[in-house]
Amino acid sequence: MGEGYADSNGVSLQVEGLTLIRGERLLIDTLSFALAAGGFAELRGGNGSGKTTLLRAIAGFVRPRAGTIAVSGVEESALAMHSVGHLNALKGAASVREHVRHWLGLFDMRADTTSAVERVGLTRQADLPVRALSQGQARRLALARLLIAPRPIWLLDEPAAGLDAQGRALLADMITNQTGAGGLVLAAVHEGLGPNASLTLMVGA
Repeated sequence: MGEGYADSNGVSLQVEGLTLIRGERLLIDTLSFALAAGGFAELRGGNGSGKTTLLRAIAGFVRPRAGTIAVSGVEESALAMHSVGHLNALKGAASVREHVRHWLGLFDMRADTTSAVERVGLTRQADLPVRALSQGQARRLALARLLIAPRPIWLLDEPAAGLDAQGRALLADMITNQTGAGGLVLAAVHEGLGPNASLTLMVGA
């Protein structure tokens, strides 16, 4: 199983004059920023400030009221992104191993399930159903999707939620490997994740 994204095209993200509205509420007003290959941006702001909406807009799930989002250095931006939300999106009755096997098939990857499970520290829990996992263990499993199919852009919504110290160290190492290989990471956070961010954005109108 590979880890990180081996960049050869110089992937970059450019946001210009982005305005996002939820219902009748202005969340983000004419936001502009750029992130080059190897960049790590932290999105900060209070609950309801628009961090999640911004990530969803970059992923293509939310249509901006105004402004542009451009990804360069990839053939198709939608296939260049991994998005991990604040919810883990796991099936309670399925085991850790079954989830990993499903993702390997979904992303058409040929790696074995053992290496992916081992990388996120869930070897002893591999055959347990998700409903038997702790909150932190479930979060580790959700993050395993990032390792199974390398993609240049990671969009992470509170990725450290529920993680213990070892889990946070694992996440920090994953981010360092991703950016070191030329990928990009945007993460909505309440506190720093470990690696030094190249850009910190305060989100909210």
